[in-house]
Amino acid sequence: MGTLQKRPNGSYTAKIRRKGFPPLSGTFPTKAEADAWMVKQEAAIAARIAAERAIEDRKRIARECAPRYQVFADLMRRYLETVTPTKRGAHEEAIRLRGLLKHSIAFCPLSGLTTRRVAEWRDERMEQVSGSTVNRDMNLLAHVIELAKAEWEIPFEVNPFRLVRRPPEGTPRERRLSKAEEAALLRACATTQNSYVVPIIVLALETAMRRGEIVGLDWGRVHLHPSKRAVQLTRTKTGMPRPVPLSSRAIATLSALRPATANGAELTGSVFPGLTANALKLAFRRAVERAGIPDFRFHDLRHEATSRLFEKGLTVMEVASITGHQDVRMLRRYTHLHVADLARKLD
Repeated sequence: MGTLQKRPNGSYTAKIRRKGFPPLSGTFPTKAEADAWMVKQEAAIAARIAAERAIEDRKRIARECAPRYQVFADLMRRYLETVTPTKRGAHEEAIRLRGLLKHSIAFCPLSGLTTRRVAEWRDERMEQVSGSTVNRDMNLLAHVIELAKAEWEIPFEVNPFRLVRRPPEGTPRERRLSKAEEAALLRACATTQNSYVVPIIVLALETAMRRGEIVGLDWGRVHLHPSKRAVQLTRTKTGMPRPVPLSSRAIATLSALRPATANGAELTGSVFPGLTANALKLAFRRAVERAGIPDFRFHDLRHEATSRLFEKGLTVMEVASITGHQDVRMLRRYTHLHVADLARKLD
């Protein structure tokens, strides 16, 4: 604590003595100025003490954590085991993390995980994959660091993945599926051992649903009655449930899959029992190869379906309500209308 002494000339001398710090003193014309100076100096001392204690705490935590967490891979594995399984996209994230565990960045000591090291890894990664993929990797690894700081008491001063420059996303895909390619794809899928591939492709083109949303369909959420004609999605990428209207072609496809029930009992259970997202991915890839369609991915079906919705005359908000886009600006990345169709509108 500081002490205040009034001098014969009417001024005030303030003194501060604190163990571990040099003594401080100052003379001021008024008591108010002396008091203000003492408050300022004591606050500075308190801040310094708090900072030194924080440094000691970080060193202590580092010593305690050292046997368990030595390299970045140790944190990545804990995240993979405890956090990833709680997410909707757990399967895809697990594949991504297992791949990243093979990278040089995973073997980096925690003390060496600097912005320079992350930038070097980013540049190495950019030689192998697109900027969009690198950004997704960096977002995931940044969250590993954030969680380690907040919940696992790992003493990172900063999050290096948040500070380094991000690569550009690159040009959005503009891949459309022609009618001839669609016919060839369905013919190729008809010969596959997986009987679900054809109806899934049709549903993807008619509803713009994502692969995981289709694979996870449950009969209890499928309404084929003419008064409803919709699927109620409860588990989506955005976490927001949404209804998806069904076209006549989608209804016919689902009706052909629907098993019979006794006495009009309500039907429940998976629409595609036993099918996993990875099994569908592999079956679709083989079908695309047999059909001889270059550079086409399953997600391009959602892209194509969204474009077709616009070509049918639906408004932006109507399309967004079907596809589930929270930001309608993102629809520009999925919508590439045929130039010929736009030209006819100009006549």
